[in-house]
Amino acid sequence: MDVKSVGVIGAGQMGNGIAHVLALAEYDVLLNDISQEALNGAMATIQANLERQATRGKIADNDVQTALDRITTTLQLPDLGKTDLVIEAATERETVKQAIFEDLLPHLQPHTILTSNTSSISITRLASRTDRPERFMGFHFMNPVPVMQLVELIRGIATDEETFSACKAVVDKLGKTAASAEDFPAFIVNRILMPMINEAVYTLYEGVGNVQSIDQSMKLGANHPMGPLELADFIGLDTCLAIMNVLHDGLADTKYRPCPLLTKYVEAGWLGRKTERGFYDYRGEVPVPTR
Repeated sequence: MDVKSVGVIGAGQMGNGIAHVLALAEYDVLLNDISQEALNGAMATIQANLERQATRGKIADNDVQTALDRITTTLQLPDLGKTDLVIEAATERETVKQAIFEDLLPHLQPHTILTSNTSSISITRLASRTDRPERFMGFHFMNPVPVMQLVELIRGIATDEETFSACKAVVDKLGKTAASAEDFPAFIVNRILMPMINEAVYTLYEGVGNVQSIDQSMKLGANHPMGPLELADFIGLDTCLAIMNVLHDGLADTKYRPCPLLTKYVEAGWLGRKTERGFYDYRGEVPVPTR
């Protein structure tokens, strides 16, 4: 199957990045959200990011407008039914994703492939609630999408080879690398990354080190580009907690128990960069550790 048009559900940080790279790769993109404000913000972000790429010589100047012209926005979810491939990038809550697919199903073409950008939720379970489990799979981009080179492709138990091949061809056309993952909680990247972040929060919780010393230790001692607490703020502490809960519930192993301090930060609404407070306070000119 040759994918020519792609629908992207959700115009947030992940959705606008996905639309950005798809448009640059010459796909026709239909970007959907429930908020016109979110769609306007997404298009402004995409334009700014494209212009930054052009300034740095990553793309040609005329690629900016050409890519923008390939993206159409819509508040109407049924409009995405005419696309060849749908990538859902809504909130990391299974009930929300299920409701989106349920509303979209009556409007899809028979050949349309459904995918989810979920970072941890069971692809098999999401697929089972649709009319096309064989044409459903996980399509997990890394954040920030225009920069990160990896895409996890996750087969559900029913995903057929034609669907996998079509999605792999899209990843190849984007100039990214596909990693094939099996459908187990949090897949590959987050199965390894999130317990490390959770352990860093435990290290803070138990007073082994403060925010600054923990991040500095991993940057200078393990050559990580970002410290684990800084990275958690970038990802969103609510997302980190949600993935840890999926791991804990899905694998029933106490080593995946979310740190109580991570839960406390989320309860406080201190979710990281997007709320201007997490393990760092971002309201000033320079981020300041909160512990």
